[in-house]
Amino acid sequence: METTLPKAQQKRQVTAIIILIMLIRWEVGSTTIKYSVLEERESGSFVANLAKDLGLGLGELAARGARILSKGNQQYLQLEQKSGNLLLKEKLDREELCGDTDPCILHFQVLLKSPVQFIKGELQLRDINDHAPKFLENEILLKISESSRPGTAFPLKIAQDLDVGSNTVQNYTIGNNSHFHLFTRNHSDGRRYPELVLDKALDREEESELRLTLMAMDGGSPPRTGTSQVLIVVLDINDNAPEFAQLLYEVQIPENSPIGSLVITVTARDLDAGTLGELSYSFFQSSNQVIQAFEINSVTGEIRLKKMLDFEEIQSYRMEIEASDGGGLSGKCSIAIEVMDVNDNTPELTMSVFTSDIPENTPDTVVAIFGISDPDSGENGKMMCSIQDHLPFLLKLTVENFYTLVTEGALDRESQAEYNITITVTDLGTPRLKTQHNITVTVSDVNDNAPAFSQAAYTLRVRENNSPALHIGSVSATDRDSGANAQVTYSLLPPQDPQLPLASLVSINADNGQLFALRSLDFEALRAFEFRVGAADRGSPALSSQALVRVLVVDDNDNSPFVLYPLQNGSAPCTELVPRAAEAGYLVTKVVAVDGDSGQNAWLSYQLLKATEPGLFGVWAHSGEVRTARLLSERDAVKHRLVVLVKDNGEPPLSASVTLHVLLVDGFSQPYLPLPDAAAAEARADPLTVYLVVALASVSSLFLFSVLVFVAVRLCRRSRAASGGGCSVPEGPFPGHLVDVSGAGTLSHSYQYEVCLRGDSGTNEFKFLKPILPSFVGEGAGRGTEENSHFKRNHFGFS
Repeated sequence: METTLPKAQQKRQVTAIIILIMLIRWEVGSTTIKYSVLEERESGSFVANLAKDLGLGLGELAARGARILSKGNQQYLQLEQKSGNLLLKEKLDREELCGDTDPCILHFQVLLKSPVQFIKGELQLRDINDHAPKFLENEILLKISESSRPGTAFPLKIAQDLDVGSNTVQNYTIGNNSHFHLFTRNHSDGRRYPELVLDKALDREEESELRLTLMAMDGGSPPRTGTSQVLIVVLDINDNAPEFAQLLYEVQIPENSPIGSLVITVTARDLDAGTLGELSYSFFQSSNQVIQAFEINSVTGEIRLKKMLDFEEIQSYRMEIEASDGGGLSGKCSIAIEVMDVNDNTPELTMSVFTSDIPENTPDTVVAIFGISDPDSGENGKMMCSIQDHLPFLLKLTVENFYTLVTEGALDRESQAEYNITITVTDLGTPRLKTQHNITVTVSDVNDNAPAFSQAAYTLRVRENNSPALHIGSVSATDRDSGANAQVTYSLLPPQDPQLPLASLVSINADNGQLFALRSLDFEALRAFEFRVGAADRGSPALSSQALVRVLVVDDNDNSPFVLYPLQNGSAPCTELVPRAAEAGYLVTKVVAVDGDSGQNAWLSYQLLKATEPGLFGVWAHSGEVRTARLLSERDAVKHRLVVLVKDNGEPPLSASVTLHVLLVDGFSQPYLPLPDAAAAEARADPLTVYLVVALASVSSLFLFSVLVFVAVRLCRRSRAASGGGCSVPEGPFPGHLVDVSGAGTLSHSYQYEVCLRGDSGTNEFKFLKPILPSFVGEGAGRGTEENSHFKRNHFGFS
């Protein structure tokens, strides 16, 4: 009884068989397409018409999704699908890509996606003569014994040429001379080297040195040349030439050997004594690769690594070492160095085609096409490719090191909407190295997912005084759907606070969710506000979600400090009186200022910016208190002008200044003189004149004060004798022209002052009645002293 398979399964089997047959037919009948191009051609240069070479129609390359794939991530070619032309993607340098390797072959693959086909391709990069021969030394020193016979050959060091083939060094010539001629010979590896042949015996007594010009010429058109000077030093007879212990040294070295590692030590001996037996080791006729990779100690013969080796670049080195003695004789040996491969390269995966969105009802869909590579050799370069188990996907090897990832059957989004696939590539070296590549495959479905914000609430900060249309932040929402169902548009929702003018404050970009401030914000007027943002997809029906956005206005240092006391309003200047008997630290006054900003922008500090006499006064940085810095003396000027700077802690800091006038007085009853402009006074007054005036005023004031005290005492005694009582002070409140100053600051007692204003003065003048000091009445005055004390307490308010 025959079993009938379901139609879907039969369809999948037929499709798989067809693909397999096509791949087999292609593998059997396919050949490698080969192209050739000169190096250093400009980007976009024409290489070939790929459609014509593959026998395809004009539009068939585009219809089949043709692509050019290269090993690793290097792309040297690009394909115009409409015309079928194969072009250079960038300018190619043969010496950089291949070095001394000839021919220089770059491998690539042509991928046709529908149906899947691979065609191997090779691009040969032909050399052009873009490098001139170059000697490693500007002067070659050659020591020749005068006993050398004609016909003796002396090999010279070769010139380096980065070109290959006929463009490298082809011939050597030397300047005209009567002793030598030059012969060009071939190395076993094809390189040409010069050999100097002696034609006429040398005589040291006749000519001890000869200088010749050696020129190397390549075979390019036109040819390029390089020159070096050959200095020949004629030496006395030297009997023995140096001899190496071995003519050929063979050594193996791992490619991961560190720089400075010892490769080998060569030794030679010379039977001569003295300077004729002293040996010097050097590279002889070595290639540029040898010079770059190794260095030799001229005394010990140690050869060490100069740079890290790379087996994938150069597998072996061959060099010649020359040992020269002090008499001009030399011996040579050869060294063959084999670089040993180690598993130091991780496998690489290059994704060529990737489809992240797979319809749920389409079976056997190609998800990805990728290539793998490993520069190592042998087992180190063999690779395995795999994905996780229990996934509805299969890996298929199409051509060498190229895989396709296909679905095993129809996918069901209701079971799983997204697949995270890890492709693992492992080599077979020791230790095994692996690389992993993660891809995400999404299954298409209907619009059943609303956009989701990355955050439920966003907090944005914007500095005040911002420029209009400033980008202050972004909101972001994603939709698990695909296509139009996942296209999200953003909008501002009406604010809950009807008083908030949201439309004039911010706007949002509907496509990317970027938020912009429409006008300049002022921290002192509006410190924070919040609103909601909506995100809707383009599905049918559309789904949406919301997020809260809170905008905090950050204070900027845009307000300078404002001085409350003393006011600087252009009226009469503030004058502070300081008694000369004041102690150090005496409180003169206090500068009071405020700042309209907040935080550290409102932290104020005070400093004394300018003073008539530096060092006499000081300002407390944090309180603004102006205090005396030392004891006052009779030599200090009477009038002082202080400029106090008030500065905030913003960035940059803003400041304001206040000018204080300080008058030094002997007592608070000393008449207050008008304070002239300090700058003008300082400009006009000579220091000696100022001192004389101050001294004269002090003596006059003292004399006047003594007379007044004497008269007051006499009147008080007469009045007391007549009435039988002492001097009295009117009871009740003080008259309007008296000022009561309570004990504040450094004033520890209560005082009463009489203030007199002169109407015709340009500035206000104050007159203080100084209390009578007890020192004017001796302790032996008896009752008179007691009466005077009683008079002072009642009349002047001393406590």
